[in-house]
Amino acid sequence: MALTPSTMLPLGTPLPAFQLARVSGRLEGGSAPEILSDAELPSRPVLLMLLCAHCPFVKHVEPELSRLEHNYGSAVTLIGIASNSLTTHPQDGPEGLRHQAMQHGWSFPYLLDEQQTLAKALQGACTPEFFLFAPDASNRQTLRYRGQLDASRPGNAVPLDSRDLRAALDAVLKGEAVSERQQPSIGCNIKWHPGQEPPWFGTPA
Repeated sequence: MALTPSTMLPLGTPLPAFQLARVSGRLEGGSAPEILSDAELPSRPVLLMLLCAHCPFVKHVEPELSRLEHNYGSAVTLIGIASNSLTTHPQDGPEGLRHQAMQHGWSFPYLLDEQQTLAKALQGACTPEFFLFAPDASNRQTLRYRGQLDASRPGNAVPLDSRDLRAALDAVLKGEAVSERQQPSIGCNIKWHPGQEPPWFGTPA
């Protein structure tokens, strides 16, 4: 396990286009297509969460993700993204992801980024990692928050309450500016396909 921080994608970055296989969950009030694309998302804030089934940092935050969905799922589109290489980590494949979602009662779409295109477009680095987009004046989804859920990590005794992300969510839903003082997430590095690692792979913690 390599302890890895977020690269902190620039705020204001547009939501990347994507078209990924859905392994569980569905859009609220919508259908459950086998392939979900950005074009199908409703015009409201979108929270992309880089997750996986095996990472201890993800396991640590799983209960809070359930609470986030309960508290914000009616106003924000939550989407889990699993981008780890299935060549090196087959436990993060569809069966493992479905079991994880079922175990925690997640109904949000959980997508498999098998070619790692979305993770690279987000300059993703670790699991878990969070990217909050919201419509701008032109109704274009742009990045308002990226980084950590909160300061809680396995074994550090800091309460798991998602205060950083909740503050950003609350601001966006009130139509207010999100503070630009944002802290990177820290977790296991994304498991890139061998020989296809992005330039930021290996950034020291």
